[in-house]
Amino acid sequence: MGQTSTADTGAGRGTLRLVLGDQLSDGLSALEGLDASRDVVLMAEVRDEATYVKHHKQKIALIFAAMRSFASRLEDRGVTVRYVRIDDPANTHSITAELDRALDDQPFEAVAMTECGEWRLAQALAAFAETAKVPVEVREDRRFICSHDRFRRWASGKSSLRMEFFYREMRRETGLLMNGKAPEGGQWNYDAENRKKLTKGVRPPKRLRTRPDAVAKGAIADVARLFPDHFGTLDDFGWPTTAEQAEAVVADFLKHILPSFGDWQDAMAEGEPWMWHGLISTSINLGLVDPLEVCRRAEAVYRAGKAPLNAVEGFIRQILGWREFIRGVYWLKVPDYRKRNFLDADRQLPWFYWSGETDMACVADVVATSRDNAYAHHIQRLMVTGNLAMLLGVHPDAVDDWYMTVYADAYEWVEMPNTRGMATFADGGIVGSKPYAASGAYIDRMSDYCGPCRYDVKAKAGEGACPFNRLYWGFLERNQKRLRDNVRLAMPHRTLEKFGADKRKALLAEAEACRTMLGAVPID
Repeated sequence: MGQTSTADTGAGRGTLRLVLGDQLSDGLSALEGLDASRDVVLMAEVRDEATYVKHHKQKIALIFAAMRSFASRLEDRGVTVRYVRIDDPANTHSITAELDRALDDQPFEAVAMTECGEWRLAQALAAFAETAKVPVEVREDRRFICSHDRFRRWASGKSSLRMEFFYREMRRETGLLMNGKAPEGGQWNYDAENRKKLTKGVRPPKRLRTRPDAVAKGAIADVARLFPDHFGTLDDFGWPTTAEQAEAVVADFLKHILPSFGDWQDAMAEGEPWMWHGLISTSINLGLVDPLEVCRRAEAVYRAGKAPLNAVEGFIRQILGWREFIRGVYWLKVPDYRKRNFLDADRQLPWFYWSGETDMACVADVVATSRDNAYAHHIQRLMVTGNLAMLLGVHPDAVDDWYMTVYADAYEWVEMPNTRGMATFADGGIVGSKPYAASGAYIDRMSDYCGPCRYDVKAKAGEGACPFNRLYWGFLERNQKRLRDNVRLAMPHRTLEKFGADKRKALLAEAEACRTMLGAVPID
């Protein structure tokens, strides 16, 4: 596979079929009905998609390598692929411009594509379809378990959207972990059993990482050369870039890791980026792994008695429940969702989110693993970096940009509702029922970060106190009018009201001093 490859099939005008970088599935709807004697598949590595945020180097390399391998997979089946590489001199560096260029270079009778995953690109492709010289068919992305229409029907008329109730409907519809009409084990959710702190002497197992093949090495070299100023390192790249590589990671997880996943899924440990997590979100989001199939395989492990129910239910809930719910919320609420800032957050993101230069041991570790691996697990994202950004009052646009930049599995449909909904409560309760604000006590309970940290997790005030403690009560006081009716915050608000006016004023001052110390200053 070279640079731009253009072929005249000589068999009449066929269909130009667009495949995007996160649509690398054999069963993609855009490829249904493909006639290898007439049709051409268009795939393009373009700067528009690589730089609308300055994505982590590993993310760009992952997508380019996976795209190149998928194109070769198609060509091995006799499919003609018009593949535009990032360094092709003729590359227009825009998906829509590459569609126009392909139509100019060769006659086609139609264009077929699968709906894309982000509002920004969907708008551009819709504008292309309106002016295209041939009919454009946009097909449903059936790789998701819940369609847009199905989610809208579920959400219709509801005053609040809660993942738990959506998840139960998905369980009933798919039959996953069901015993007739009842949930397996008599409970829908075993999250209460999945909050163990990592006990002394217990360490995570060794994980299967994927050694870059020749295609991946080429993509890594291209990214190092063309995107030198993007965040992150490429040295420890270990992500699957083919369906076969992804299958090996899935099989290893199901056999060796899943049995203990439930117990330790919320635990954190310094220098342990993977813990017992699946490491398959990148592969699912690229299209290399089918989400429903992997859920069924996890259920089969439970049915065979090789993993406990709390582990398997927790894993399935992340995919069948949370992933599908987040996607549904995104498409239900965009574009207005992108403007939500319920807490009127107005501060800059501190520089240490990029540099890792902070004495907060938990934050330094999470930023380091994000830089080195383009990855951090969900509790590190939510309760360390997300929680801190919310307590600091960082503007949600800046938080969105950071999460989209640093993680290899981040696409706007999954990142934004997690960031504005769960991490910062910027959506005012559409996704989560309360802000996930926590003091240092939570991090101390769920990790080993606090022991060697310079800051005192027991101290509440002063420069030597844990910043999470210094910020927590000031956050509640600052947002008291916005959050006072939230029933899930009733207890801390009652405590706040007992403090008295002088103490509450002091809490605000303490939090403001901490915000300034950490660099969360007002946006100019």
